[in-house]
Amino acid sequence: MIRLQILLGGILALFAVSIAAQQPDGLTRQDGKPVQIKVYAPPAGDICLGIAIISPGAGGSESGYAYLGQALSSLRYLTVVVGHQESGLQALKQQIQGQGLRDGLARLITDPRAYEGRFMDIAAARHWAAQHCNAGEAILFGHSMGAATTMIEAGAKNKLGLSVADAFDIYIALSPQGSGSIFPVGAWQGISKPLLSITGTKDDELGGGSWETRREPFENMAPGCKWFAVIEGATHMNLAGHGMSRRSQALTTQTIEQFLLAVHQGECKPPAPQRGIQILAK
Repeated sequence: MIRLQILLGGILALFAVSIAAQQPDGLTRQDGKPVQIKVYAPPAGDICLGIAIISPGAGGSESGYAYLGQALSSLRYLTVVVGHQESGLQALKQQIQGQGLRDGLARLITDPRAYEGRFMDIAAARHWAAQHCNAGEAILFGHSMGAATTMIEAGAKNKLGLSVADAFDIYIALSPQGSGSIFPVGAWQGISKPLLSITGTKDDELGGGSWETRREPFENMAPGCKWFAVIEGATHMNLAGHGMSRRSQALTTQTIEQFLLAVHQGECKPPAPQRGIQILAK
């Protein structure tokens, strides 16, 4: 069953990003294939605090997740949304032909080659971003299949034979999966870096399971800057920025900002309780 973010002045001005939000051409990855990215730069003249790479869900593209790109760039992160050709819209269409949406998605999100392509895309995007912002801190975001990508990169064990270095400083997963076709029981015990998981009370699984299964990774991780946030009424697609999602978007970006501040303060204490969202921390 498929379970689917103070400043210093003076010398640090060297980190200011001069690039405007755009989609650079000519970016290629390790195997020579092109990588499509969309860039959200910090406000002109501001110091770049780090880079943030966003990995979309299956069928998604670099054109999505604008609300996250805009929010992170306003927090002074050079933010890059990455397109994944092996698991983008065309790849999804091929999978669902004769299979149906559910079976096609199930096949795509358990394809090791699709993840291998994702990791090469992310590496290329990070290399490009580091050339334009050398502040050091690097964050990996992912939604849905991108959340699985994020968890595997963070060090979660998986059933797909994938092993990737824990190369980012902070991880954020929207709609993470519990144990099932991608992850075995206890997969997340080895994750040591700060990690924020966000879901919603209507963020059900592809196979019909409750959103509550998305709590399993948090429960399984060792303590140390781990947060789990549940947004009342938020759906899977709301977290992707689709539908009537302004409230969900606002709570998502607010929680990300709070988490990043907590990490930087070195305490990782959760914020005060707020209507519409529950945040657990350990």
